[in-house]
Amino acid sequence: MIFSVLIIVVALMLASFLTFSRRLRGSSDWNATVTPLASIMGSGFLVSAPLLAGVVGYWAVVFMSGLLVLAFLVGSVIRFNIRHFEPIEHQGHGPAQSLAFTSRLMLALAYFISVSYYLQLLAAFVLNAFQIQNPGLANLITTSILLVIGGVGIIWGLGELEKVEKFAVGLNLGVVGALIFALLVHNGQLFDSGQWALPSVSPDLSVHSLRVVLGLLIVVQGFETSRYLGDAHPAEQRIKTMRRAQLISAGIYLVFIALATVLFREGLGSDVTAIIAMTAPVAAVLPMMLSVAAIGSQFSAAVADNAGAGGLLKDLSNNRLSMRQAYLMVMMVTIGLTWGSNVNQIIAYASRAFAIYYALQCAVALALTWRDHTIAHRLVRLPFFLMITLVCLGVAVFGLPSE
Repeated sequence: MIFSVLIIVVALMLASFLTFSRRLRGSSDWNATVTPLASIMGSGFLVSAPLLAGVVGYWAVVFMSGLLVLAFLVGSVIRFNIRHFEPIEHQGHGPAQSLAFTSRLMLALAYFISVSYYLQLLAAFVLNAFQIQNPGLANLITTSILLVIGGVGIIWGLGELEKVEKFAVGLNLGVVGALIFALLVHNGQLFDSGQWALPSVSPDLSVHSLRVVLGLLIVVQGFETSRYLGDAHPAEQRIKTMRRAQLISAGIYLVFIALATVLFREGLGSDVTAIIAMTAPVAAVLPMMLSVAAIGSQFSAAVADNAGAGGLLKDLSNNRLSMRQAYLMVMMVTIGLTWGSNVNQIIAYASRAFAIYYALQCAVALALTWRDHTIAHRLVRLPFFLMITLVCLGVAVFGLPSE
C-alpha cells in the first residue's frame, strides 16, 4: 500500500512539474524538445515491451537498441534536410522538391493510419479495463471517437481539443517516470532476495521475428515532427532539440525494457495491452495508472495527427480543400482503416507508411547532396543516405504485424 502511494506521488510530482513549471513553459528549447519527445514516447512505450517479449523474449533490449539506432540514423537525415533543404524547399521545381512533395503525401497517409492506430489502441485499453475482448465493440468505440473528433474539427476546428495535449503529455511522462521508478525498486528487491533471474521465455531468433521487429518501427517514430515546427522554432534549435529528444527517449526505452525484462513470460503474444497484466505484480496501482495514461495520451495523439493530416491535405491541395473538407476526408479514411484492420495490423501498416516517408526524405537528401555538395561530401554522404534509404524500404517491404 505504501509503495503504491509512493508511485502515485512520484507520478503526480513529475507530471505537475512538466505541465506547470514556469521555467519549462517559458523555455523555447524545452517546448521544441517536448513535441518530438512526447510523440516518440506516446503509444510506443505502452506496446514495445510486450510485443518484443512475445517475439524475441529476453533479447528485447537488444532488438529495441537496433530500432533506436535506426531511428537515430533516420533522424540525422531529417536534421540534414532541416539545415540544407528547408531554405530552398520552395525555390524551383527540381528533383529534391518533387521528392519532398511526394514525401508529404506519404506523411499525410501515415497520419491517417496513425490516427486509427492511436484510437484502436485507446479502445483496446478501455475494454481491457473491463476485462472485455470484443473486436467489434473495439471498432465501434474507435469509430465513435473518430466521429467526435471529426465532427468537432468540421464544425469548430480542433484548437480546443488540441489544448488537452499539454496535460496529456505531462500525465504520460509522469506515469512513465513512476513506472520506471517502480520497476527499479522491484528489480532491486529481487536482487536483494536472490530471486532475480532472466525469464524462461524462449526467444524466436528467426527471419520471421526480424520481420516482425521491423514492423514495430512505429514505436520509435515521432521525431520527424521537428521538421514541421518551423513556424515556432528556428532550424538550428529544431536540429538540436530533435537530437536531444531522440537521445532522451532512447535512454528511457532501454532502461524500461531492461527493467521490464524480468516480468516477461510465455503467452504475451500480440496483446498490445499486456503491459497492464505485466506490471500488476509490481504494484496494484500500476494497471490503473497505465490505463488512464494510455487513454489520455492516445486521444491527444490522435487529435494532433488528425490536425496534422488535415493541415497537410489543405496544403497539398493548394488550399482548394478547406479544413472542414480535409477533416471530413480524414474521418472517412480513418473509419475505413479501423474496420479493415486490427490493432496489430495497423501497427505494421503505420510502420510501413512512415518507413516510406523516411525513405523519401532520404531520397531528398541524396538529390540535394548530389546537386549541391563537393565530391568529398558526396563520397561520405551518398553511401550513408543510400544505406538508410534501402533499410527504410526494407522495413516497408518486409515488416510484418505481430500475431
